[in-house]
Amino acid sequence: MPPAASSRPPPRRRAAPNWTGWQRKSRRRLADPAAGAVLALAAGLAGGAMNALAGGGTFATMPTLIALGLPSPIANATSNVALQPGAITSAWAYRDGLAPLGGIQVRTLVAITFFGGLVGSLLLVATPTRTFDIVIPWLLLLATLVMAFGKRASNALHSRVTIGPGTMVAVQLALGIYGGYFGGGVGLMMMAAWGLLAGAEPHHLAAPRTLMLAVANAAATIIFIGATMVAWQFAVPMLIGSIAGGYLGARVGRILAPHVIRVVTLLVTATMTVIFFLRAYS
Repeated sequence: MPPAASSRPPPRRRAAPNWTGWQRKSRRRLADPAAGAVLALAAGLAGGAMNALAGGGTFATMPTLIALGLPSPIANATSNVALQPGAITSAWAYRDGLAPLGGIQVRTLVAITFFGGLVGSLLLVATPTRTFDIVIPWLLLLATLVMAFGKRASNALHSRVTIGPGTMVAVQLALGIYGGYFGGGVGLMMMAAWGLLAGAEPHHLAAPRTLMLAVANAAATIIFIGATMVAWQFAVPMLIGSIAGGYLGARVGRILAPHVIRVVTLLVTATMTVIFFLRAYS
């Protein structure tokens, strides 16, 4: 006698998220447009200033957008687009300081970073909200640890290890993917990686850091706009705030001592990391 056919239905494959019409489908109620625009402007001001001072502007902008009612992938995409003009402005201002890193030409690093940014942003498009909510705290923790210990670890490793250009290319690709997917603290990660792999001094890295950030963000911006993942009612005021914040941050950075900037940045990033762990796992 042939075995009885199983009555259990075949497992259903989970479809990739479709972000078209996300605002209509979202179960979360968005903040009042006027109040939301003011908060987005303020968060953009803080994020632009943080990026100008030490990096980590995403730690100010993305949590604010989530608090305004956006799903976390939409908040991340909107934050990326809003901070992009400031990144382009900074890259242009530092353009005279560009030079090859680890024997690799700048245009090659740009191409690698752009490709990585495309891959990372496509991964975000395919990530469901709940999955991203679980991943975010770990990405924030990684960025916080890099901010706290990246330079020390880079110096220690560089004194013991010699690494070739192939590793530099692979690491830059990974950084581009991270920048397109999330991007929090990626500028500091790049500086730590370049210090290790290319033996570059931090004060020589402002130009390539700002350029690669702008490139990764540009790649992600193309994908996020095409996937309709940008909440423009918050992105526009946040964009305006980030430009003003970048200008003010650059001026304040000339006055504040570096250790003060570092301590404030670490306090903000560590606090956001704890909050997002509680949000995801409590």
